[in-house]
Amino acid sequence: MRESSMPVPTVSRLRRLARSPWSDAALAAGVAGAQVAPLLFQQSVSGLPWHWWGYVAAVGASLPLVARRRAPVPVLLLCVVFSGLYDLAEPLASQPLWYGALIALYGVAAGCPLRVRLALLTVMCLVGLITVGSPDTATRGIVLYVAAYALGRASAGSRAQAAALAERALRLERERRMDEERAAERERARIARDMHDVLAHSISLMVVQAEAGPVALETAPDRAATAFDTIADTGRDALDQLRRMLSVLKDDDGARAPQPTARDLPALVRQVAGAGLEVRCDVEGEPRPLPVDCDVAAYRIVQEALTNVVKHAGAARAEVRVCWHDDALEVRVVDDGRGAGTVLPSGRNGLIGIRERAAACGGTATAGPRADLRPGFEVSARLPVSAPGKAAA
Repeated sequence: MRESSMPVPTVSRLRRLARSPWSDAALAAGVAGAQVAPLLFQQSVSGLPWHWWGYVAAVGASLPLVARRRAPVPVLLLCVVFSGLYDLAEPLASQPLWYGALIALYGVAAGCPLRVRLALLTVMCLVGLITVGSPDTATRGIVLYVAAYALGRASAGSRAQAAALAERALRLERERRMDEERAAERERARIARDMHDVLAHSISLMVVQAEAGPVALETAPDRAATAFDTIADTGRDALDQLRRMLSVLKDDDGARAPQPTARDLPALVRQVAGAGLEVRCDVEGEPRPLPVDCDVAAYRIVQEALTNVVKHAGAARAEVRVCWHDDALEVRVVDDGRGAGTVLPSGRNGLIGIRERAAACGGTATAGPRADLRPGFEVSARLPVSAPGKAAA
């Protein structure tokens, strides 16, 4: 969400410019010009030129501002001393040299410890009461000093809050990345566990057939040939699934039931519709055989997407689209909910799992705003189908 109309890079450049030494030099020159101006453009009552000390004091109470960030306390003391000594000579233009001292006090209040800034504020107020003859002028000076001090403290608080917010944003970003990494690691661990199960099953079959082969070769040569063919088919299938990182997720606790597949999507849709969400399933194209990992991944991707719709989207309607192509199965889940801006951490982890599942079987998955630009969210996955004539396991 955009907080202001000014782009963030422009704000950053302005802040860097305001903190540069050139900005302090320009500020010192501007203050010096403002304090010397009465001496340049006003005439004395006697017609005599102004005393040279007035120019020295006006400039001396301004130029130290060049170093106000590096040495705020000496700068303030110099500005106060020159301002207090302005009236030592005659004739001089009637003016209080407040600008440099006020800006220097602002810098002290913004960057110095509590004891230092309070001591300097007290000293300035006392000096103002002693050196200024008019009570009205002294009162105005004290009010201006307190105001400059308050503005400096407000600026320091604002900077501290901005730094705290920036640090918090960085910490949250690191935590978000760590959560995503942990979610991806958990998903990869499940992938590795299921890969172990499939490979163990395939290798066990190969070992059994290999041990039975020599016996069958002596008693039933036809059965021996069949055993060797089975070993070859099982090995090729295991290697093929290894390359595509088989992901058949199973629950460690309880019995291991057959995994649901793309053929079970209509039943899944009916189950979700029974929970109160209006959802339908549209199928396009002729169903094709799928590798077992892609078959399971198609079901799980749709299941996770519908779960996110029910838990996070606040949608009234959703649609599951299953499109069979010659070389791939494409599944889409679209809803009319609040969209991508409301995905919660748990939903984000679900989206990470969807991408991991698709990648594990050689496919791709995306999640984001709907492609038709309508309100809502869309999850899309494209999974490869097997070569013609190869049945899904």
